[in-house]
Amino acid sequence: MANEGGMIKGKQHNFEKNNHPNEKEGLVYGGIEKNCQQDRETDFSQSTMISVSRLLSPQFYAIQRSFVKMSAYAAQTARGVSHGSMAIKPPSHPTYDLKAVIKLALAEDAGDTGDVTCMATIPFDMEVEAYFLAKEDGIVAGIALAEMIFEQVDPSLKVEWMRKDGDYVHKGLKFGKVSGNAHKIVVAERVVLNFMQRMSGIATLTKLMADAAYPACILETRKTAPGLRLVDKWAVVIGGGKNHRMGLFDMVMIKDNHISAAGGIVDAIKSVDEYLKQKGLEMDVEVETRTLEEVKEVLEYVSGSKTRLTRIMLDNMVVPLENGDVDVTMLKDAVELINGRFETEASGNVTIETVHKIGQSGVTFISSGALTHSVKALDISLKIDTELALKVGRRTKRA
Repeated sequence: MANEGGMIKGKQHNFEKNNHPNEKEGLVYGGIEKNCQQDRETDFSQSTMISVSRLLSPQFYAIQRSFVKMSAYAAQTARGVSHGSMAIKPPSHPTYDLKAVIKLALAEDAGDTGDVTCMATIPFDMEVEAYFLAKEDGIVAGIALAEMIFEQVDPSLKVEWMRKDGDYVHKGLKFGKVSGNAHKIVVAERVVLNFMQRMSGIATLTKLMADAAYPACILETRKTAPGLRLVDKWAVVIGGGKNHRMGLFDMVMIKDNHISAAGGIVDAIKSVDEYLKQKGLEMDVEVETRTLEEVKEVLEYVSGSKTRLTRIMLDNMVVPLENGDVDVTMLKDAVELINGRFETEASGNVTIETVHKIGQSGVTFISSGALTHSVKALDISLKIDTELALKVGRRTKRA
């Protein structure tokens, strides 16, 4: 709800009607309901080679032009997360304590002495304004988390944003401001930027992959930075992807080692069906298949048995070619065999160059570990003297 001057207080947002693309009405493909974030305006029919610069151009993003003022977090949940000013909420996790992760990040920076440089150079009562600067184009993520960090360092710090999580930012853009005690701002600076840069890098790559994968949904994997599982997966959602299982606890995923230890793919599925029934557990079940023969084995078993299976992974059925292209014939054959009876997930040889062709094969999902395990951070800075920072940035082609 806007107040005077067009300013919007974050905690007044109605997030039950979140207009992030992930919340769009579900679409049905092959009998499976999907609710993917996709840029409907992007047309990849002309070429299978994806132009990264084209995907990142501002015309493909609905940028909020109004100045958004995010108020300080007045109420924290039991695990330290306030949803009041979050346009895109973090994924749920039964034991993950985001507030404790922030505390650890601040503690490892401060050590047992604190910021000796700040104490030596900055008067403790000095008040300043510092601005967030984008030093390259991309999707910004971690704004809500940054607010949590500033709140933990000093609740009196005032944070304002010209963009929100999931928005496009371009090189040289001032997209946020924090004002208050200079010492506290500088103490929080590196921790805030470490989270924001990583999250923004993940969100930017996810946006590229999600748009290219359409009509399939893009997923990350469990290949996240240790201790940052929820943060990494939150960034994927901000970028327009969907989350795969959070951990070992929220979905059964029968992979190659389980199959080998169980004595075969059918025996593994049978064991899972029996275990879930005995324990009274309700959760999705996915099985990894590596050949068309394994797909046929699974389909033969489920045709005559009651099973909890919900998804079939088609692993490494995308075959790389010498010319850099990929052959998706085996993948298409597997999708045709399954014929919409289960969700399907393509895995292996997924890159920004190949994901579009994979997405056209008819699979429901495409999973990519690269979204989180080898992502390039988006360059962002927080500067008190923005004019000098921009001058230096222009000299180094980073503004």
